[in-house]
Amino acid sequence: MYTDPIADMLTRIRNANMVAHETVEMPSSKLKIELAKLLKEEGYIVDYSVKLVGKFNILSIVLKYDAKRKPVISNLKRISKPGLRSYCKSKNLPKVLGGLGVAIVSTSKGLLSDRKARKENIGGEIICYIW
Repeated sequence: MYTDPIADMLTRIRNANMVAHETVEMPSSKLKIELAKLLKEEGYIVDYSVKLVGKFNILSIVLKYDAKRKPVISNLKRISKPGLRSYCKSKNLPKVLGGLGVAIVSTSKGLLSDRKARKENIGGEIICYIW
């Protein structure tokens, strides 16, 4: 059993991107589904779906590549870890690669991108960076 399911999700996506898989599957949770929804909204993945296999839900993510089969997601980095949480106020939210990447923020209104959190003037826990 793993202690950090979000880090596991990001690692599975990173590994699948490196070997150019079309899809990646992982155990599902509400937080992972929200993260996949945010990745789709930001244009980093094609689609995601949740299916029931036996008694458990499985999250399936369809990865996105350009015309030369280069992955759209070049890197994922976990920021707030179970041993060291990282929180930011709305004024101090980081800009990933000068605004080219996205910081995923867990706020009182759910998971938001750094741009939306800044616009709504909400801070929170920095989950990860994606670029």
